[in-house]
Amino acid sequence: MHRSTGFEEAPDTTYDQSQIDDAVLALLAAFSFDGYRAWKGFDFDVMDRLCEQGFIDNPVGKAKSVWLTPEGLERGRALAERLFCASPRHPG
Repeated sequence: MHRSTGFEEAPDTTYDQSQIDDAVLALLAAFSFDGYRAWKGFDFDVMDRLCEQGFIDNPVGKAKSVWLTPEGLERGRALAERLFCASPRHPG
């Protein structure tokens, strides 16, 4: 499903959509609450792709939050640690 968001890429710039998807999934996981819920204030097309990949439930609707699947939360947390942590966690 394609919905217009009004977003246009910067001139002469092509973004890697899979990296955008990873960053959004990481943010959803980093700011998740009540287990698997996260606020869904991201680009509609990205949210649709994450749903198609099985990382979140259907984002379409009036709810202001979305459910991450167990796979989505696990992958998102790993991505968030890789992308955003000031220092990696050390086991033990």
